[in-house]
Amino acid sequence: MPAPIIKPHRRPVVVPGFDPRSQPLVALDPLPDLPSQALQLDFMRSAFGQPVQWQVEPLFRSSFHPDFLPGSVNIRAAVCIGVTQRPDGPSIIFTRRATHLHNHAGQISFPGGRIEPSDVGPVEAALRETQEEIGIEPRFVRYLGQHPIFVTSTQFAMRPIIGELQAGFTVVPDSAEVAEVFEVPLSVLLDPQRHQLHHAILPDGTQRQYFSIPWGPYFIWGATAVLVRNLYHHLSAAWNQLSAGGDARR
Repeated sequence: MPAPIIKPHRRPVVVPGFDPRSQPLVALDPLPDLPSQALQLDFMRSAFGQPVQWQVEPLFRSSFHPDFLPGSVNIRAAVCIGVTQRPDGPSIIFTRRATHLHNHAGQISFPGGRIEPSDVGPVEAALRETQEEIGIEPRFVRYLGQHPIFVTSTQFAMRPIIGELQAGFTVVPDSAEVAEVFEVPLSVLLDPQRHQLHHAILPDGTQRQYFSIPWGPYFIWGATAVLVRNLYHHLSAAWNQLSAGGDARR
């Protein structure tokens, strides 16, 4: 996931080597829609506030780890999946990265970046990076929970931190790193009918699969999309578990 900005004239921009929008689609087994009650912030608080038995996205199971691997060459990073309440329902905040950055230039991502030695841990790193990139102060982020670490194809070991953005926050993007900040409704992101799986044959002959979630002019794909997919799996399992026990918020 995003690394701190390094002077672009010293490091060339890394591009995927293929057009992620145009790669052929692979058929996906249908997943059930989430009920509207499961797409509310009060239910998310319940889902993260107690143990829930759930599984990561099965197509990428080998890329997920419960903890950082000791001695790994992967770059440790953390991102903030920030959920905020809007009149029409919750939404999640995203950034479109500046086109001159070395890693993931121009791509859509969650705010976040490397875990620095000065950070106490992934939560502190995600909150620090969120403030540095888009200006949201840590005091406006209510910690809900975290998901397993995802190791990306670019060797970032990324811990997703899920937080509720409290009323009163302001967005002030750092133009050196962020080209745009925008929100996508949770009901759009967690609609499994919108999730697409692509199969790409890369210029070097290797093959790759990745998820995408198109929405208007935005094309959410790769690690960001699979983390959204994980949020679906978590909330779906939480709904099944809590509603069966009579604990789901209705």
